[in-house]
Amino acid sequence: MEKLSLSKIGRNAKWAVIGAIKGTGDTVESTIEATRDVMMTALDGVAQVATAAEKAVGQIVAGAVQAASEAGADIGVAIKSAVKGAVKGASEVGADVGKTAVAAVDGAVKAAGEIGADTAKAIEDASSGAIEAAEEIGSDTAEAVRNVLKTAVKGKE
Repeated sequence: MEKLSLSKIGRNAKWAVIGAIKGTGDTVESTIEATRDVMMTALDGVAQVATAAEKAVGQIVAGAVQAASEAGADIGVAIKSAVKGAVKGASEVGADVGKTAVAAVDGAVKAAGEIGADTAKAIEDASSGAIEAAEEIGSDTAEAVRNVLKTAVKGKE
């Protein structure tokens, strides 16, 4: 398995997810919460939240995917959970949820490809996580995320 090249924020996400999974044994909730927390911490006090979210989210999700891979967790579950946590975190700090969802899906697909996982399944799992998070935020948000993902993800399948 090839190691992903992670930025500092990606490494922080990776270690947060590994610690959470080891501490609780629950991949889904641990990954959602750890990813959300890292996203919120990364964006705390940033003036240009939307731009920062888009730049950071790919690395945060990639770190979570790498953590799941190294911890022997289900990659699909980790992708879905990491994207869900990133989208929820972005919403909580006022970032553009649609743009964050697209960046999170892109990060998940790149990470999946780099560790040799099925990228088509990664698109499906990541999109599902983004839509679930958006549904929890609200029906208008869910519709907007579905629409932006349909357009943005079309060429990746």
